[in-house]
Amino acid sequence: MLAASAADRAAGEETTMDGIQLMTLAEDQLIRARDTHAGWAAHTVYGGHGHTLRQTVIALAAGHDLAEHNSPGEATLQVLIGRVRLTAGDLTWEGGPGGFVPIPPTRHALAALEDAAVLLTVLVGQ
Repeated sequence: MLAASAADRAAGEETTMDGIQLMTLAEDQLIRARDTHAGWAAHTVYGGHGHTLRQTVIALAAGHDLAEHNSPGEATLQVLIGRVRLTAGDLTWEGGPGGFVPIPPTRHALAALEDAAVLLTVLVGQ
C-alpha cells in the first residue's frame, strides 16, 4: 500500500492503492489450466481499453503450449511458477521462477516444461 500526502488526505482523496498478489493469482490460474482441455488459463491483471500497457498472468499445465503465434509487439515474459520454453524461429529460451526475457518480435510459441505460470507484459496501441 502507498500512503497519500497530508494535502491529499485533507482534500478527501484516496489514501491507499489497490494491489494484487501475483503468486496467488498465478496459482489460481494454474488450477484452472489443469481443468481445461486446452491446458491453459489467463487473467489480465492490468490494462484494457484506454491503456497502452497490458499485463496478463498465463498459466499452462505441464506438457501444454501456446502454439506458434504472431508477436503482439513489444513484450516481455517473466516466469512466476514452473519452467517454460519460448521458441522463436531458431531461437530458444528456457526459464524458471524469476526468469525474464524480452519476446522477439517474430512468430513464437510458449511450452510448459512443467506446470507453469508467467507474467506477459505487452505494449499495445503502438
